[in-house]
Amino acid sequence: MPTLPAPGSEPHRERQAAESFGADPERYDRTRPRYPAPLVDRIVTAGPGPDVLDVGIGTGIAARQLRAAGCRVLGVEVDPRMAAFARRGGFDVEVSAFETWDPAGRTFDAVVSAQTWHWIDPAAGAAKAAGALRPGGLLAVFWNVAQPPPALSDAFGEVYARVLPHLPALGAAMSALDAYAPLFAKATDGIRATGALTEPEQWRFTWEQAYTRDEWLDQVPTIGGHSRFRPAELDALLAGVGAAIDAAGGGFTMAYTTVAVTATRA
Repeated sequence: MPTLPAPGSEPHRERQAAESFGADPERYDRTRPRYPAPLVDRIVTAGPGPDVLDVGIGTGIAARQLRAAGCRVLGVEVDPRMAAFARRGGFDVEVSAFETWDPAGRTFDAVVSAQTWHWIDPAAGAAKAAGALRPGGLLAVFWNVAQPPPALSDAFGEVYARVLPHLPALGAAMSALDAYAPLFAKATDGIRATGALTEPEQWRFTWEQAYTRDEWLDQVPTIGGHSRFRPAELDALLAGVGAAIDAAGGGFTMAYTTVAVTATRA
């Protein structure tokens, strides 16, 4: 599937892509998948209290789930458009890159980052998080990793290769989890480098979500970098992806693995 991180890439250096998601925050919030309840429950029980810092709060998808579980959430967000959306949902949000954000002496029971940590320098981000955590506080950075059915994944790849041949191609045999593995490794290395956090762990949760053709096409423009495609390219991409889903029966079930890299403040 061609929407995965390119092998060897350093997304945190690609600032234009990192700050492109606010182009349509309403669509982003409407279409992006939520996070599995067992992950939210584990974050809540692993931290020493309810005060959570959400790094890259975006539109507040994970923050709303944490608030519903009893947490008090403060957001940090680099994109003022996304921050404005989250504020409309009732969250306090400070607009800043996390690497340069000033905690002003505040500390938290948990620092979380949902689908965002790869846009942050892994060493500087982990050091900032460690400084913002209370003793025993939890750092949890996590991603939803999507894996379409094999035949549909191949069909999507053919569409991307035809419409956007300039994009880096992934090996056909590479699974979504394999493609994301470098992001997990960089997060792990950054946490270890702080010297202030425990040995990182990985938590994994598997689940599924069914999509109709129109539901998936609604989400596609929110994928990293897609808002920067030329209109004709995006139109052709959506037409090709839609045709592939039609050929597969008009809908499909996406297999998700939510992976969290976690550690606690020593």
